Amino acid sequence: MGASAPADPGRPLVRTRLDGAVAVVMLDSPANRNALSLPVVTGLIDAMQTAAEDDEVRVVVLVSEGEVFCAGADFTELTEPGDAGPLIAARSMLTLLRAMVTLPKPIVARVHGEAVAAGLGLIGASDLVISERSATYGFTETRIGLAPALAALTTLPRLNHRAAARAYLTGVTIDAGIAEEIGLVSQVVDDEMLDAAVDFAVASLLAGSPGALAATKAMLTEPIRAHLDEHGSAMVELWARLCTSDEANEGITAQLESRRPAWAIPDQV
Repeated sequence: MGASAPADPGRPLVRTRLDGAVAVVMLDSPANRNALSLPVVTGLIDAMQTAAEDDEVRVVVLVSEGEVFCAGADFTELTEPGDAGPLIAARSMLTLLRAMVTLPKPIVARVHGEAVAAGLGLIGASDLVISERSATYGFTETRIGLAPALAALTTLPRLNHRAAARAYLTGVTIDAGIAEEIGLVSQVVDDEMLDAAVDFAVASLLAGSPGALAATKAMLTEPIRAHLDEHGSAMVELWARLCTSDEANEGITAQLESRRPAWAIPDQV
């Protein structure tokens, strides 16, 4: 999960570039490791809605600027005075995940660097996930006093439950090969082949008819949409409640101070 750094207030944190029938949506907040601040999430929601309404757009490609794909939630919004910040952030994230899953056009995620915590919700909401071999993943929430409630909304329906239990409970780093094995990503390629693999995936999708792609995506995402409908509100409330707990306060503070939380047993993994 990411700590915020000062940002240029006039600089968009999410940018969309149209390349023919492809909308390339970029998280462009490298100063805070592309953390999911409220402006970033709002920008992504707007980008998905715009893509949905543009008949010329057939495929969305999700990319990130900088060395990290997404560092999860924004620490600043979790440590602001009062209890409203986490709840607003969680509700916005739920809206984004629903917008991605219900978008009637396939989303291809191009993943490089690190993707952790709530950022994995974006990966779970994408239809094809192409990962460079050196990328790493992690449901790191328990290590700062939270639960992966938001990320689980789109990843739990995709993972086998034994793999999910290990990943969610331990917070261990998952390499790209394991991520592919457990169903978190679609394809792993050598780093220098990442762009070529994404281009091939996009070309393959553009060879399909828009209506058929929309129907096929709806068929594939039905379990995720059902999971969002059934558990979305409860997971939002759980995540927001844990954010205001003493354990999370200590965990987030420790993360920002680059130290071990007081509740973590020392000399362990």
